Parts: sequence; C-alpha cells; structure tokens
Amino acid sequence: MNLTLREGDREAFFDAPFNAYPPQIGYVSPMRGDLMRMLDPAKNPLWQAGSPFRFWTVHRAGMPVGRIIAHLHRQSNERWGGSRAQFGFFDCADDPQAARMLLDAAEGFARDQGMTELVGNFNLTAMQQCGVMTGGFEETAYTDMIVGPPWLPGLLEANGFSAFFPMTTFEIDLARPNPPPAALDRARYTFAPIRKGTFLERMEEARLLLNDGFHHNPMFVPLTPEEFQFQAGELSTILDPRLSSVLKRDGVPVGVIIAIPDLNGFLKATRSRVGLTTPWHFLRYRMNRKRAVIIFYSVARAAHGQGIMSAMLAETLGRVRAAGYETIGGTWIADENPASRRQVEKMNGRWLHKLHLFRKDIA
Repeated sequence: MNLTLREGDREAFFDAPFNAYPPQIGYVSPMRGDLMRMLDPAKNPLWQAGSPFRFWTVHRAGMPVGRIIAHLHRQSNERWGGSRAQFGFFDCADDPQAARMLLDAAEGFARDQGMTELVGNFNLTAMQQCGVMTGGFEETAYTDMIVGPPWLPGLLEANGFSAFFPMTTFEIDLARPNPPPAALDRARYTFAPIRKGTFLERMEEARLLLNDGFHHNPMFVPLTPEEFQFQAGELSTILDPRLSSVLKRDGVPVGVIIAIPDLNGFLKATRSRVGLTTPWHFLRYRMNRKRAVIIFYSVARAAHGQGIMSAMLAETLGRVRAAGYETIGGTWIADENPASRRQVEKMNGRWLHKLHLFRKDIA
C-alpha cells in the first residue's frame, strides 16, 4: 500500500506511535499537551534561541504509522565544535519504506542546514530524553525513559546509521537493604525539600547545580532559566516533596536530586490525553503509586570526591522507602561514566534497558 509523507501535522505526530506499535511494546507517550508545547515555536525556548526544526509523519491509507523531527541545537555545536543536526522522536512501524522516507527527510534537513552529521534520538536535546532502545525490551520502563521496539535499530542501520555512545537505565529494589551511607555532619549539612511553596527557589538552585555538576559531561549544554522552567515547570503538580531535595552545606547548595512518582501507569490509562475520566485516573494513580523515578542528580564540582553523592542518594532512598514506594528507576547513565555506574551497583541496583545514539556522516 502506498505511503505518503506529511510535514507539520502535530496531531498525526502525536498519534503515530499508537498506530505503529502494538501494546506489548510498552510505549508510553508524553502528555499530548506537553508534546504540542514542544513543537510550538512560540512556547519552546529551544526554537526561540534560533534553532531551526522540521517534523514529518508517514501515512498508510491516511493513518500515521511513523514520525520524526529534525533540528539544530546551535548551542551544542558551538560548545562542542560540531557540525551536527539531530533527529528525535523517531518512531516507526516495522516498515523499511516508511523508515527510509522519514530518515531521508531528516537527512535532507541536515544537508540544507550545511551539517555533516545526523545524530539521534534526541527528544529534543541531550538534557532531555535521548537514545534508541537496543536491549532490555522485555523490561517495564519508568517515566522519562525512552521506549522503542526491537526493529528500530535495524531500520536505522539499513539506512546507513551506526550505533555509538551506549547508555543504560536502572532500577533499585527498595525492599533490599542498601549499604550504610557516608556520614554527613548534620550541623553543616541540611536537606531542603522541594515543595510547592519553595518550588521556584529550589528549582533555580537545582538548575545551577545541574549546570555546574554536568559541565564536563559529553554533549551537555548549560540550561538557561527559560529552558529549565519549560522542561521542569510541570513538575510542581506531580512532585512528592519526600523524594526531591537540595542538599546544602553551611547554607550553600552543593547537591540536588530530583525524583518523581512514576507516571507511566497513569499515562497508559489515559493514553496521554486529558478527558472526562482523567481526574479519576489521576486519583487512582495517587492512591496506588509504588514506583518512583530519578530524573537527575548532581553535585557541585567543588564538592566532588567527598562522598556527598553517596550520602545524598542513600538519604533519598531511605525517604522514598519510608514513603511506601517499592522501586525506583533511573533514566540513563552513560557506559563511559564508571563512577555513576558504581553508585548504582553499590545500592544493589540492576540494569534494565540498553540505549544507543545512532549517527550517520552526510558530508
């Protein structure tokens, strides 16, 4: 059956994965409203900063069965000296022709922009979801984890892309005892919870700690206040103040951990749309939540090597366990980051999914 490529159809962009993937894939979409904001140049600070983008869907008999976005992150190229275009939200049925049409469109965008490399998935930058799932397909994902089918890597490879930069997600069973944490001098160190009343102040501290602690991480670009607020602003409605905090030493922020209840059960039940039954599903989720997920954690560079990360994570796990949660997941850790991998292993974590970025030279 003939396929057609369509550009700029936001509704089809949202619908495509639901048509492309059977339920057993476990795909979970961002909320429809959040995805629409991402694609809106009037609302997303990434586009307002001068980063061009285009997005497409591929349709079979009028039904969207695949999607992709291509964009430039100029700040990333400037900081890391690259000539790279990025693709993201590459979701596609097991259809080589559909995949080729989408990837050719993204490659054409990259060439038009004068780039020499196309890399993805970035949904939409390295500070948000990134990667293509390449292993652990049988494992249940947490909020903010990339989910994809086992055929997607093969479709990319058939179109000249190669895998690099391996990453792994993780899960910690809170029923298992954790090793005792490093002792913190409680006269100097305090944990400031992130509550609605202090949300803006704590989140600005979190942004500064993220930018500082991740400064040397591959592909990282410091977030502006506008970008961070755009990505994190909705957290105020779902935060459990027992899970997230800023660690202060003598009143000065030195570490942060942002964790939220896992929303995937709620998102699946509502198909990521707001409708008449949404309040009921949200109440049911609030009453039965047993899974949490770490969005990020960071320690200021000046405080590295002092055992603060271990102590901060151990404290958080204890509070998450006391709050009645049974497991906590982590979105991804790069395989080339042995220190963070050791932290997970010290806390009896297990590895869930394997992810890779995929790249293609287009010079």
